[in-house]
Amino acid sequence: MLVFLGAVAMVVLAEMGDKTQLLAMAFATRFSARAVLIGVFVATILNHALAVALGTYLGASFNMDIVKAVAAGSFIIFGLWTIRGDKLDNEHKRKTAYGPIVTVAIAFFLAEMGDKTQLATVALAAKYNSPYLTLFGTTVGMLIADALGIYVGVIAGKRIPEKTVKWISAMIFIVFGYIGLYTSLPKEYITPPHIIGLIVATAIGVWYIGKGKNNREENA
Repeated sequence: MLVFLGAVAMVVLAEMGDKTQLLAMAFATRFSARAVLIGVFVATILNHALAVALGTYLGASFNMDIVKAVAAGSFIIFGLWTIRGDKLDNEHKRKTAYGPIVTVAIAFFLAEMGDKTQLATVALAAKYNSPYLTLFGTTVGMLIADALGIYVGVIAGKRIPEKTVKWISAMIFIVFGYIGLYTSLPKEYITPPHIIGLIVATAIGVWYIGKGKNNREENA
């Protein structure tokens, strides 16, 4: 149950303000919310099944302490990625001859390849070595986040406080990354210089990405 809940929480956090959540909101202006969520479900099952298979292979083939440390470090990267944010590249304008569900599923599957939530799924599967619960949890998390995005952004006619949500999600990711590194790295690496160095490096990354994002918004 903890694996399932952890997977749900991580994907909901990763999906807030993510490209695929924006894609769900965009598709909901063209198709019914039900058709969009069914398409999201189909695409997520297929896409995250690949991610879980890869993560399970990594977890079974390499030293688990190393895998857990890499997975924890990736959470810090996902936090920085969340601050940077995503944008749509007209994926929602793609057309197929197979109806709204297939259209949404194809666009989501392609958009999710190499995306933050797919990589987070790989990391979770490698860390927990529980493929079915990870797949179920990440799929439920994706549906929750995209349903929330559709409701708040389209049906309720309101805008998500995107900046606030992204920063909160990013900080939670980074904190989980710190905790994961603390519990997985050998104790000889948990020293004040290393801890301070990691915090400083993260702070520099947050500052640099935040500054770049602000510059892009001002120039837009």
